[in-house]
Amino acid sequence: MSSSPYIVGNWKMNGTRAMLAEARAINRVAGRYAGVQVALAPPFTLIQAMADEAQAIGVGGQDCHWQAKGAHTGDISATMLADCGADFVIVGHSERRKDHGESDAMVKAKAEAALAAGLGVIVCVGETLEERDAGQAEAIVAGQVDNSLPSLEAIATVADGRISVAYEPVWAIGTGRVAEVADVISMHKAIRERVVAAYGDRAPGVRILYGGSVNAENASSLLAADGVGGALVGGASLTAESFAAIIAAAGVAEG
Repeated sequence: MSSSPYIVGNWKMNGTRAMLAEARAINRVAGRYAGVQVALAPPFTLIQAMADEAQAIGVGGQDCHWQAKGAHTGDISATMLADCGADFVIVGHSERRKDHGESDAMVKAKAEAALAAGLGVIVCVGETLEERDAGQAEAIVAGQVDNSLPSLEAIATVADGRISVAYEPVWAIGTGRVAEVADVISMHKAIRERVVAAYGDRAPGVRILYGGSVNAENASSLLAADGVGGALVGGASLTAESFAAIIAAAGVAEG
């Protein structure tokens, strides 16, 4: 398993060129934590400028199409992301699954297209509150992992650390609610089992991140939890001040 914590900020539909100042400040912070891998996923409009200005962090897209090109108005391909300086892409975020009706099969196709374009991928999975309350959380997430991860054949030549799974309980995203550490550990263990089943001896190269209202106050306990390889951070990644505290917590967790 990759030993470096992976701390990724997802800016979602936030950010104009004025916010590149925050990215530069985050880049400076990241430069002080050599043992932590830091990345930002800004809106498509900022990817190239951020990649040009922030050399100490990874820069990625929040989504991509599964086709390399074609008549898909409004979509962005993985090839286009790579061309403008991105080095990874997030696929299958719960907001994409819900708002755009994305299925596991679509997420898998996007992940495989991203790998083919030379990008790293973060595959998001997570259950709703109703599914958790019904005792179905692990079964739902296991099914998403099984059906959303790129195939073993697709990762044959992919370097370790280029594929991550982000567990984001839907009910904790942007709500201020955070899963109990014990529940995070349990779910990450279940996800790891599915990753091992899918990839065998390639499984240790896949990091499992936690996402869902991660902030400066809870980052240390979450990142220190067994099986947690980093964090996918939403609102707290929009300013250098709040994101820096999470990066620092990852540095402490790394030791």
